[in-house]
Amino acid sequence: MQNGGDVQTRRAAVQALGETGTRGDQPVLLAALRDDDALVRALAERALWLVWGRSGDPEIDRLFTDGVAQMGARTLPEAVQTFTRIIERKPEFAEAWNKRATIYYLLGELDKSLADCDEVIARNPEHFGALSGYGLIYLQLDQPARALAYFERALAVNPNLHQIRSVIEEIRRELRARGGETI
Repeated sequence: MQNGGDVQTRRAAVQALGETGTRGDQPVLLAALRDDDALVRALAERALWLVWGRSGDPEIDRLFTDGVAQMGARTLPEAVQTFTRIIERKPEFAEAWNKRATIYYLLGELDKSLADCDEVIARNPEHFGALSGYGLIYLQLDQPARALAYFERALAVNPNLHQIRSVIEEIRRELRARGGETI
């Protein structure tokens, strides 16, 4: 599906939304995930992550940057504390919940990760990262049918998740081998 305008214009528009956009621009960016042009699609995905990572509050955004740096440095307990502080101050900021869910997953605290994914989806139902996160958690819990449902939801939002597409096919093969286990 091609959006209006020439490809260079669409690329520039999506890139600009990544730099300055807000959650209100999310529908445009989600639609751009289906553009005919691969670069527009890639820029739209990047832009969504950038938009989701902005709270609208400079102090919260500074803390968020600190938390992401802590994640990168693998100081996960400190990162949990940072994202918890953000959540306490700005609970509507879905991406803080998402980052903490990711950390809990990495720490093996799957129940806490699931609870935080619930909070993300309550605030941003199209968050394909959290939907994929559910899938990963349910794979860890050996619930492949549930994992499949979440991976399919993530792919429905963002059809460019090629690794997820491969995982979906593998889960389907596994479920057929198990005798068609269902949700």
